Amino acid sequence: MSDSEDDFRGHLLSGSDASHSDSDSDAETVEQKPATFADLGLNDILLQACAQVGWTKPTPIQVESIPSALKGRDIIGLAKTGSGKTGAFALPILSALLKKPVPLFALILAPTRELAFQIHENVEALGAPIGVRSVAIVGGVDMMSQSVSLAKKPHVVVATPGRLVDHLENTKGFSLRTTGFLVLDEADRLLNSEFEEEVNKIIKVISKERQTLLFSATMTDKVNKLQRAALRDPVKVEVATKFSTADKLLQSYLFIPAKYKEVYLTYLINEFAGHASIIFVNRQHSAQTLALMLRALGFPAIPLHGGLSQPKRLGALNRFKSGTRNILIATDVAARGLDIPSVDLVINYDLPQNSKDYVHRVGRTARAGRSGKSITFVTQYDVEAFQRIEQLLGKQMDLYSGCEEAQVLLLLERVMEAQRVAALEFKDSGGLKRRRSDEEDGDAAPKKKAGPSAGRGGKSSGPMKKRR
Repeated sequence: MSDSEDDFRGHLLSGSDASHSDSDSDAETVEQKPATFADLGLNDILLQACAQVGWTKPTPIQVESIPSALKGRDIIGLAKTGSGKTGAFALPILSALLKKPVPLFALILAPTRELAFQIHENVEALGAPIGVRSVAIVGGVDMMSQSVSLAKKPHVVVATPGRLVDHLENTKGFSLRTTGFLVLDEADRLLNSEFEEEVNKIIKVISKERQTLLFSATMTDKVNKLQRAALRDPVKVEVATKFSTADKLLQSYLFIPAKYKEVYLTYLINEFAGHASIIFVNRQHSAQTLALMLRALGFPAIPLHGGLSQPKRLGALNRFKSGTRNILIATDVAARGLDIPSVDLVINYDLPQNSKDYVHRVGRTARAGRSGKSITFVTQYDVEAFQRIEQLLGKQMDLYSGCEEAQVLLLLERVMEAQRVAALEFKDSGGLKRRRSDEEDGDAAPKKKAGPSAGRGGKSSGPMKKRR
């Protein structure tokens, strides 16, 4: 493997020089200013709310954006994922609500259901001292119950674009004509082709006399286009380069044969046993079958993807957050905005289809000043895609040195048997088309281990004892 790794890195070096200048010149990092929440102009009630949720010191994006937002300015905020963007827009909303407590005061749009629920929970927690009512409006939940919640006139609506448009078109009496605050979180994703039509419909019907805040970890041409169309003399706040990752994130890659990806994954999961890990894949089928495979090997893995019902998606996320399951195998529904402080490791089992999504994936670890690791699998088919990611970042990753192929392949027989078990279970469950039971969705305890999983002398080796 060493010769091929050298050839691989040599191929990357040929295009590395041009990559550094692209990202370095895109934006200047704003100098961080020491401050407290009181220095930002928040009143005593909100200072108390910050203390109650454990926020002791504002982050750089909060320091730079909140004072301008409190003055009523539109904001375009660019900051690393995990840098406190939610507080940067939630606190100005709550401050404005204290002055003018009216229903349907603010609309916050998010690209995924999971992120919408997380923002909703944060707004409710921060707004508890002043009695703020928030509602999450997302797909996968009964529209009638949501209509009832909207009829109660909450102060803040947190929504995904598609379901919100459904209510605008079909829920009698629901309107955004008086909404004075619009927030687009993960704005670059909201403005791509997947959501562009719905977002444009929402902007057309919302009050023109509004304050608009856009936040993202990555910036695209679509954000600049919306700035010209929908924002009024916005303040641009950049506390990160255009595509940057956390300072305490240790990023590395593994150059491996595609046919052994499952074996390398199993080896790494065993090496990091006991650590909270997120494994990113590109397909729902991969998330489901890899979770079943790891469970067959004795690891507490659980899948999260768009093929699951909404209650099961939230259930999987909550079990991972609580530590009941410490291995989450997810598609990019988990890549943006989710704040899970305990994540130690991110593995890119599949390279993201869009290079910018790499920044969001690895941003699930090393959050809020903590350290973390990411390992990206690169097969013989992924070289060009990986090179684009390094060009985007403006730096090269280190080769992960913790895997010797001879050691890894000792697990080959056991992994192949676990794959057979997983394939049969997936088929018996009806695949992704049939709604699965809790156990099939990964809620149950890990099943009996597949294959010859006992150690020497016939004693069980736990999930897998490390072999040195």
